[in-house]
Amino acid sequence: MRQFSTHQLLSLLDKHGPPCISLYQYTHRHHPDSLQDPIRFRNLLREMESSLLQKYDKKEVRPLLEKFQPLSHDGEFWNHRTDGLAMLAAPDMFEVFELQRPVQENLIVADTFYLKPLLRISQSADRFQILCLTRDRAQLYEGNRDAVDPVELIDTPGTITEALGADLTPQHQSVRSAAGQTPIYHGVGQKKEEVDRDRDRFFRAVDRGVMENHSKPTGLPLMLVALKEYHTPFRNLSRNPHLLSMGVDVDPGAIGLDELRALTWEQMEPLYLERLALLVREFEIARTRQLGFDDLSEVAAATAAGRVANLLVEADRQIPGRVDPQSGKIEQGALSDPEVGDVLSDLAGMVLRMKGQVVIVPKERMPTDTGVAATCRF
Repeated sequence: MRQFSTHQLLSLLDKHGPPCISLYQYTHRHHPDSLQDPIRFRNLLREMESSLLQKYDKKEVRPLLEKFQPLSHDGEFWNHRTDGLAMLAAPDMFEVFELQRPVQENLIVADTFYLKPLLRISQSADRFQILCLTRDRAQLYEGNRDAVDPVELIDTPGTITEALGADLTPQHQSVRSAAGQTPIYHGVGQKKEEVDRDRDRFFRAVDRGVMENHSKPTGLPLMLVALKEYHTPFRNLSRNPHLLSMGVDVDPGAIGLDELRALTWEQMEPLYLERLALLVREFEIARTRQLGFDDLSEVAAATAAGRVANLLVEADRQIPGRVDPQSGKIEQGALSDPEVGDVLSDLAGMVLRMKGQVVIVPKERMPTDTGVAATCRF
């Protein structure tokens, strides 16, 4: 799975197109349910063509469709899906993202990208990373309460051999041979201090790679899953500020992804609930000081003025329309209109551009019934 960061999200908020095509599709991890996914995708392409032709001529539409069409019959692609799929295209770009939770099927052709499902991925309070570690292997996972998937390591060793190469201490050898026969070499292992030294050098390389290339870009909390004997040495040398104090004491090679998700979420859930409760309390206090707003028009005006520090957005809610980024004025519309997106998505993007924090919150945890709750700086 490709790692998705707030930096990538901000690049998608940059001006592209038009038209900006946002396609979201529910997909299936397992056969035979996955067989229906490419069929539904081809149906969405037909809808996309129809929507584009409402405003653009065929010469403009054809190169856009050609970005999607190679995937229509790509069996390898459709055999390795997660729970959802996002495809974003404009005349100058095409990106595909795997999603770890089901999404509402959506096809929006507008002058900006519809990014709220990706916002939910990058800004959700329940998102975290997991470092599965043994003495000689490392694997990074990303997950939430619903799913856990492996992350492609970037400039981070996955094995002790990758990390140390020729510097790996060789096993000592003993030699036995009978007269006139070829010598037979027997490995007798390393001394404990050599094993520990190699382990620590490997752990340092893993810690450095994960911190620089995965923790810093995403800002996600990191949970360690390893045998108990490896927790202390790794924590003693780690410089990663995102490494959580709690972890899971288990051999990561002895459990599957479902068990890994269950064990780590059991540790993460109290932190998740505590963070949401803190954000809600901050909003309630701000509201008593006339610095917290849940009226959509007031939130839009405050966002355009650069006042919003924290914005809570209801996860699965859509409000068709768009927000003028200069005035904050909301223009209502219908999602079927090629130039109309989602007001909540626009607001979230504006807050992120102005260095505010956006948190996507499930409906049952929202402190308001309007879909938004904004805490302002001034």
